[in-house]
Amino acid sequence: MKVLDFSADRSLAISGFGSRAASAVPLTLPAGDAHVVCLRLGAGGLLGRHPASVDQLFVVVDGAGWAKGADGERIPVSAGTAIHWDAGEEHESGSDSGLTAIVVESEGLVPHLRDG
Repeated sequence: MKVLDFSADRSLAISGFGSRAASAVPLTLPAGDAHVVCLRLGAGGLLGRHPASVDQLFVVVDGAGWAKGADGERIPVSAGTAIHWDAGEEHESGSDSGLTAIVVESEGLVPHLRDG
C-alpha cells in the first residue's frame, strides 16, 4: 500500500493560459495510461481556456464553481458533479468561492452516463 499526501501545502501553482489562484498536486506520474491530479481553485480562481491534451474528467469533490467547454456555455458545478471534455476540446473552469476537483486524463476515457 502507498499513501499519497495531496494536501494543499503540496500544491504547485498553475499560471499558464491566464490562470489565477489555481494549483495542483499530481497523484500519478504522466508516464502511464492515465494522469491524475488534485486541482484547487481559490476564491476568484480561474483555470484559463486551453485544449484538453487527451480525454479529461473533472470531478468536483468540494466547493462550487463553473466549467465551460467548446461552446463557451458556462455550466455551474459543485461537489458531486463531473465534467468530461474530449481530447482537443477547448475548456476552462473557475470559482468565485473556491473548489477542489480530481482530474483524470487518459486516452479513450468514456464517461458512464446513467439514464434518469
